[in-house]
Amino acid sequence: MLVRRPADLEREVVSAAVLDTDSGLVGDNWLGRAEAAAGDGEVSKHAQLTLMNARAAGAVANDRDRWPLCGDQVYVDMDISMSNLPAGSRLQIGTAVIEISAAPHTGCVKFSSRFGSEALRFVNTGEGKTNRLRGVNATVIENGQVSVGDRVKKL
Repeated sequence: MLVRRPADLEREVVSAAVLDTDSGLVGDNWLGRAEAAAGDGEVSKHAQLTLMNARAAGAVANDRDRWPLCGDQVYVDMDISMSNLPAGSRLQIGTAVIEISAAPHTGCVKFSSRFGSEALRFVNTGEGKTNRLRGVNATVIENGQVSVGDRVKKL
């Protein structure tokens, strides 16, 4: 699944998207939020894109229609654990290349309010963190087109 977040609390499920080294997933509000957080400083791209394991999303959100509420942009059927994708690992999705960031992706107040405090505890346990059940942050390294069903390839 590919999800664009055009504004706070808005979600658009799309069949294809463009990943861009400057703006992340084109049409997503990541850049605006990152610029606001940076103030006058340099925008950090470590959380430019977030991936979540589709099976973990299913376990937390149950109904596939609720997956976008997790807040991630790319849902993959792949092992995104720290042992399989350590920081610095690169993936090709469609014609784009992304790099896994070292910064952890943890649940927030919004995640807890949507899925419950038990779900937040579940994804943030030791094993949940090791397996990155909440997802993983990434940076776009090479611009490209991604589509639902594209194979995700470790480089």
